[in-house]
Amino acid sequence: MHNKGSAMKGNMDLQETLIDGELMYRGNFIEVRKDRVRLPDGAEASREYVVHPGAVAVLALLDNGNLVMERQYRYPAGREFLEIPAGKIDPAEDGLSTGQRELLEETGYVAREWTHLTTTWPCIGYADERIEYYLARGLTRQQQNLDHGEFLEVFEMPLTQGIDWIREGKINDSKTIIGLLWLEKHLKGWQV
Repeated sequence: MHNKGSAMKGNMDLQETLIDGELMYRGNFIEVRKDRVRLPDGAEASREYVVHPGAVAVLALLDNGNLVMERQYRYPAGREFLEIPAGKIDPAEDGLSTGQRELLEETGYVAREWTHLTTTWPCIGYADERIEYYLARGLTRQQQNLDHGEFLEVFEMPLTQGIDWIREGKINDSKTIIGLLWLEKHLKGWQV
């Protein structure tokens, strides 16, 4: 969030420093904060943002080469989306544990092999949320155990169809787009 090191250092100091802040709203898993910060030139500014615990997205690859996908209604957008399995990181839980839990809860699958692919920050202008992406292989079907109030449909899809559906606008959830494109590159030997 603030006062953290940068992955890339240039010649100019771009760091913003917290002066003070206040909690505007606390929900079940997000907070909204309003901070006053000192800018690199010494001036002050206000920053409003969402504090999010982070999330994990799973690219669950079946032995037949298909991906495990979900169709789910998303209330804020008011529509259904085609997505990869994903969920928020619970307190005192690491990314891998979250991925394993979410894959089982949402799809009923467990995986023998897990590979961390990348981490992204989807909404850097107004949230500190990060999404960790995992590739899950060696899947075995068990019992789906959705959270109370969670409704979704699980289906299989070839990666090539997913890439086509991105082009056609049928898949337009950003975490799913990033995940499918990252997986495509990973399977072709692209190394980070």
